[in-house]
Order: sequence, then structure tokens, then C-alpha cells
Amino acid sequence: IGFTTNPINSRSTPYCSDLGKAFNCPILHVNGDDPLAVTTALEFAVDWRQAWGTDVIIDMVCYRRNGHNELDQPHFTQPSLYQAIDKHPSTLDVFEAKLLAEGVITPEKAKEIRDFTTQSYEADLEASKTYESKQSDWLASKWKDFKSPNQLSRIRTTGVELDVLRKIGNTVSTVPEDFTLHRQMKKIFQARAKTIEDEAGIDWGTAEGLAFGSLLLEGNHVRITGQDVQRGTFSHRHATVKDQKTEAEYIPLNNLAKHLSPSAPMNELSLPDTQAEFTARNSILSEFGVLGFELGYSLENPNSLVLWEAQWMRQSGLVMLLPHGYDGMGAEHSSSRVERFLQMVDEDPHHVPPMHAEERMQIQRHNWQIVNCTTPANYFHCLRRQVHRDFRKPLIVVAPKNLLRNRACTSSLDEMGPDTMFHRVITEQDEEVVANAEGVKTLVFCTGQIYYELLAERESRGLKDVAFVRLEQIAPFAFDRVAEEAKKYPNAEVVWAQQEPKNMGAYAYTMPRIMTATRDLNEDEKRPRYVGRAVSAAPATGMGAVHKSEYDNILEGVFDVNRS
Repeated sequence: IGFTTNPINSRSTPYCSDLGKAFNCPILHVNGDDPLAVTTALEFAVDWRQAWGTDVIIDMVCYRRNGHNELDQPHFTQPSLYQAIDKHPSTLDVFEAKLLAEGVITPEKAKEIRDFTTQSYEADLEASKTYESKQSDWLASKWKDFKSPNQLSRIRTTGVELDVLRKIGNTVSTVPEDFTLHRQMKKIFQARAKTIEDEAGIDWGTAEGLAFGSLLLEGNHVRITGQDVQRGTFSHRHATVKDQKTEAEYIPLNNLAKHLSPSAPMNELSLPDTQAEFTARNSILSEFGVLGFELGYSLENPNSLVLWEAQWMRQSGLVMLLPHGYDGMGAEHSSSRVERFLQMVDEDPHHVPPMHAEERMQIQRHNWQIVNCTTPANYFHCLRRQVHRDFRKPLIVVAPKNLLRNRACTSSLDEMGPDTMFHRVITEQDEEVVANAEGVKTLVFCTGQIYYELLAERESRGLKDVAFVRLEQIAPFAFDRVAEEAKKYPNAEVVWAQQEPKNMGAYAYTMPRIMTATRDLNEDEKRPRYVGRAVSAAPATGMGAVHKSEYDNILEGVFDVNRS
């Protein structure tokens, strides 16, 4: 009460707490002018929550003496209410009068309490004028050994021993003998086990499971939430499976070791007897609410991987998995709006920071990372490096859609083995193209699943004069690697190719940075020619024929422009 919007205009229920009726919560209505009643209500609510583990709502009925803020004039909008409030004594006066009337305290004691409290406030006010906060004041003890943005953190490998990966892969591909899997699920698990046995052809979902499992065995809690995350938004994860007869749940990732433990350091020579817990929670489609909840988890414990699928001197390692990919499915099912995240990257597009591995601090210095991985192995390393650093930074994963089942998008177990790590940039993989670097006419920088579409078209045409470079980490920008690749192909026209419209996607972010990298590091500025969809108000079309026409135009822009 006291804001300019009256209850009768702001909700359809008598009480602000009526929402709790839908969840069968205890609701306590208490008079804010009665401190004893308020403390009693709070104590009851805490006892109830501790005893029964359910939510409790306290509706403290009170008022604001000064309206919306101290400078506001509430009489403009609620004259009758504030005429009554002006005449009403303060809560302190009401409670003091009650205690005096009951003989609980004397007037002298009341004055002593008032004076003591007022003096404490005044002393704290004076102290606040010279107070300087320390970063450690905002951190729990679990953050003790983590680096600040101004402290150099060395780059680490994130590979795992092959025997450990085999163990994890076999575990996430099996269920107990008396567990009845759906027949299609059985085929999925069998195919997953076959790729582990062959140590090749490992797909996106399996690589993710290997990343999660290895972190769990190292004692790091892994938590993922979002709509359909147990199954996976595109049925690629299957972290939790259901018995077809009993509907009992089984979570393979929680059966890697004999026992679950909040911290389970891994013996380098053998698998541990304990592991950290894996949590996968399907959530309601209240995106911002769920994301905010998971942000809290990431702030509380840095030794965990907290993911959500589609601040005051604090570090957070929260990971956002945002489905993205143009397959002709319409505006709501194509784009994660990556351009909006890129617009908020606090990186100067016209300045090349120190880039040598021994001094590079890009990720520490900037507000977050944005990646669009094109191989399961790189996604594996991307997740693991979130935990294996000695600092934390939010990560936005522009997650592919058709790559989840694209047979060309697989990795070998060796690519996740010892001494391997995340690649910010993946260079041209065709040795003939690389050997013919001076004869390459077109150098295409791209990111995400468009690479596989361009690769298939190049192979169908039998071309060796078009080179592809994939930006796996879009932000912070790999100035050094982009300059190296541009220098490698001295006679090539530089192209930026993307699936998105020109006013979306990564083009506006990468274009000035490609120019800066080639100008400052190569002394040969290259302005990339744009190839992609035309500017548009909507992220994508839902009409198959239009999608196909736009797709053909992209292929023509990449492969036909420089043909004589």
C-alpha cells in the first residue's frame, strides 16, 4: 500500500498473497505495526519450512509513509489514504506506547534504546563515508583461490585420460538389466556404446555426456535446467530415462561411481569410489525466472557447472545453451538472437589486446564468452574449461540444431584425450586447399552449422580454391588467429558468411574486428564481403520455398562471385 497503483487496479484478488492458494501454501497475514506479531509469523514460517520443506508466504500488511520515495508527493494520487497516514503514529511510537502501557519498560529505558540505536546509525553513516569495499567481501570461502579479472590465469588443457572416457561412455550407454527401455531408446544407447567402442563418430549428445561425467568424477557438481533438458530439447541428451513398465527413473551419470558425494577428487591412476551429483531438472517455460534461479546456484559454488538451456563485483560461471540454426522452421525456431548478446560484449572492436598465450586475459577482462562450436569435441572442452579455470565468466553457447544428428559432425575419442583443449578457431582441414594457399580465391570466415552446408557444396563442386575458417569462440574475438589465417591466403578475397539476416547474427560484431586484426597485425586491412540473408524484421522465414531460395543465394555468394 502506498504506491500510485492501488490494489483494486493491480490485481484481481483481495490479497497479494492469493497466488499461494494455487500451491496450497500456508499464508500468514500479519499487521506490520505489531513487531511481535511479525517476528512470531517469521519464526512460525521458518519452523514450518524446516519441518515440512514447503513454501510459506507472509503477507505483512503495512504502508509507506512517504509514498513511492522520499521526494514523492503521494497526496496527488491517494489523498484519502495519505490523510489517514499523516495522522497515524509510526510503528516505533505505537510499539513503544504498548510496552510502556504494559509496564514492560520504563520511559528512561525507552529513551536509552532510542538513543543507542540512533547513535549506532549515525556512527555507521560516518564510517560509510570513508569505507572501501574489498572484492573478498562479496565472496564465500569457496571462491578463495579464484583469480580476479586483473590477475593472469594460465590457459589449461582440458583433455581426459582415454580409459576414463571409455568408462563414462559405457556407463551413459547402459541401464540395469531389469530396467525396461523404450525400443527406440535402446537403439540410441546401443549406437552410443558403439561409437565409444570404436572411439570415433562421437556425436554432440555423447560428447556432452563425457564432459559432464568427467567433471562429476573430478568432484564438480553439474546442474542443468530448462524445458525438456532431461530428454534434451531435440531428443539428443537422454540424461534421465524412464522404465516403460514402472515409469521409474534412471540417471546414468549418477552411476559412474559407487557413491554420490559433494566432493570427490579423482585418483589419477584409477576411477574414484565417489562422484559429485548430476542434476537435470525439467522446468516450466518461465525463462527469466528459471535463469535467475540458476544464476544464484552459479554464484554460490564456483566448483560446479550450472547450465540453463534455452553484478556487484561477482563472478559467475553460468552457462546458457541457446538453440540456434536455420532449417526453414520459422522465426521462433531458428535464432537465439546471438546478435543481442554480441552487442553487449564490452570489447573494443578497434583495439587488439595482448594475444600471446602467456599474457592473454581477454576472457577475464570482458563480461562474457559467446561460442558456436562445430565439433562435439570442442563443445566437450568448452564445458570442461568453464570449471577448470581459476576464474569464472558467463558462457553463452549458441547450440546447433541439425548438427546434433549431422553425420559429418562427429569427433574421435582422441580429440578429447590427454593434452587436448578448446580451439578458439578451427582452420581449413583440406590439406590440398592449404597446400594451394596462394591459389585460394576466397577465404570464408564463418561460425556454426553453416560450415557443414558450405563444406558439402564445395565437395559437390570439387573446388580447391575456397578455404573455410571457423570462429568457434566468437567473443572475445580471436584477433591473432584471424590475422594468421588471412595472411596465410594472400590472394584471397575475405568473406563473412552466415545464415542469419544481415542485421542479425555475428556480422556486425565480426566485420570491424576482422578489419582491425588484418590492419594492425598484418598491415593489410581486409574488409570482409558479406554473404548471408538480406536485412529483415523477422529472424527467419517459415516458408520452405523462400528458405530454399535464400539458401541458394548464400551458396551463390560464396562460390560463384569469383568464378570467371
